[in-house]
Amino acid sequence: MQRFKKYIDKELKLANVKDSDQLETFGIICTTLPDPPEDFDEFEFTTDYGGQNVVIGVAVQEGKIKRVMFVLADEKEPDVLRPFTEAQLKDFLDQRGEQLVGFFEYITQ
Repeated sequence: MQRFKKYIDKELKLANVKDSDQLETFGIICTTLPDPPEDFDEFEFTTDYGGQNVVIGVAVQEGKIKRVMFVLADEKEPDVLRPFTEAQLKDFLDQRGEQLVGFFEYITQ
């Protein structure tokens, strides 16, 4: 998770977040897009990990990223979220880490 700390306090580029075609090149879909965002808002994105939906929560305050969270959505009840185990998170980041870095670079450029 250290590799994502550099995106904390970076400005979120709303136009890039709205570019669904480019986001799909990273294997990511924006599912919650506050437009316009309030002073404090949360954007949600989804991606896949071994057939499960992963929710990427990005909390933004005054246009800058303040928190990034990765959680698994329950298959039967998608509104129920649960944390990764340490082993799952390591495996997820090993598999998708470079795509995620590209995604964060894109939405903060």
